[in-house]
Amino acid sequence: MNKRVRVRFAPSPTGGLHIGGVRTALFNYLFARHHGGDFILRIEDTDQSRFVEGAEQYIIDCLEWCGLKIDEGPHTGGKYAPYRQSERKERYRHYAERLVLEGYAYYAFDTSEELEKNRKEIPDFQYGNVYRMQLRNSLSLSAAHVKELMDNNIPYVIRIKMPEAETVRFTDMIRGDVSFDTSNLDDKVLLKADGMPTYHLAVVVDDYLMDISHVFRGEEWLPSAPVHILLWDYLGWSDAMPQWAHLPLILKPDGHGKLSKRDGDRLGFPVFAMDWHDPKSGEVNSGFRDKGFLPEAFINMLALLGWNEGTEQEIFTVDELIQKFSIERVSKAGAKFDYEKAKWFNAEWIKKIDPDILRDKFTAILKEKGISVKDETYLEKVSGLIKDRLILLNDFWDQSSFFFEPPLTYDLDSVKPRWTEQKRDFFNSLIGAFSSSESWESTDLELLFKSGAESSSIKTGEVMLPFRIMLVGGKFGPQVFEIAALLGREETILRIEKALKAFNV
Repeated sequence: MNKRVRVRFAPSPTGGLHIGGVRTALFNYLFARHHGGDFILRIEDTDQSRFVEGAEQYIIDCLEWCGLKIDEGPHTGGKYAPYRQSERKERYRHYAERLVLEGYAYYAFDTSEELEKNRKEIPDFQYGNVYRMQLRNSLSLSAAHVKELMDNNIPYVIRIKMPEAETVRFTDMIRGDVSFDTSNLDDKVLLKADGMPTYHLAVVVDDYLMDISHVFRGEEWLPSAPVHILLWDYLGWSDAMPQWAHLPLILKPDGHGKLSKRDGDRLGFPVFAMDWHDPKSGEVNSGFRDKGFLPEAFINMLALLGWNEGTEQEIFTVDELIQKFSIERVSKAGAKFDYEKAKWFNAEWIKKIDPDILRDKFTAILKEKGISVKDETYLEKVSGLIKDRLILLNDFWDQSSFFFEPPLTYDLDSVKPRWTEQKRDFFNSLIGAFSSSESWESTDLELLFKSGAESSSIKTGEVMLPFRIMLVGGKFGPQVFEIAALLGREETILRIEKALKAFNV
């Protein structure tokens, strides 16, 4: 590649950041870093009617949580600023007027009511080469009439004039050679009546002015590609046109159709990177971060939705993804989203993540519960015992609460049917053995426990479950003697004594 790689992620601030958007950002980021290039954030806020307060900051926060460092953007600046399209408004008008002057676009004065009437009365109505001369625009009206309308400030839009019966071709980095017949395409609006550009004009102008080298976007934008390619040509920028790659869709779990927010609501999994609180509706949509996903796991999972290295490897660090990422390994076919697989990635990452990172995550969870951990070594030991049992970070409290406070209830249904006076006597003698034991290592506690059971003529298995329930309240948790060793002598004995009262009721 002779030209410096410059890619952009260009979301609209209209709501939460869907995982499809995050994956687009990720593939842009990996490609840029692989080639030593730049990753740019551009906010495409030309549709002010759909603008949502706080959405831009939410997008920035999501990318930051994912670890996708932005080189240029509205919050970082850069030599191609501004990076919000709403702040670049006058630039677009200049190019739109130039297209009109050179015969590639025209003024259209049709009202929304007139267009709606046509749509109702004419099957498959399109504003294009078939009907444009029957409508109110600068191609069908006289120059004098057009001047009169403009002098009287009659609202108008600027539309591209699509050529008739031409073929637009380009090479997609994922899909290969792609072609379109312009006879099937309508005259897209380039500049709206309020002076704001549509996506079609703004994306081309900004990609040119920002020296973008590659455009990676979802395949839903593939039908717009011929409009954009023609604009690159009409504006005289064909030699600077970026290379294109249209990414496959992320599909519903059953593989039928694009994954949507409604699917997440219906099936009970997040489709946003982070919780999104819609200020307009008050609705809250759940996100992966707040469900308890590590960003490393989230990114790892997303990278493999549509891309593969060609090996059996599934767990990748970001550095490995950067090193191995190739757009040629991105599939044309859609990728089915599998929430169970996403949770598997998270569980694997919890097992391997840096202990310091895990400790900080767990400290934050405990803080929410009103528990302050002064002994970091204790928390690290707890983490070491239970992390292999976690699927989500939010499982931490359920799997570890007994390390920080004694159980409030016991699973008596699992104890009382087989509870005997002999077992009660065993635990009373165990209290004495534990009290006088010189060692408090898990292996020594296990030997004491088993020898005591043998002396009491009880099978060890018959008293293991009651012992676990005494310490944790239920049938869960890591190895029970590891629990006792970490709780300490005094706390373990206190819990046995308290549980015996409950068991003997």
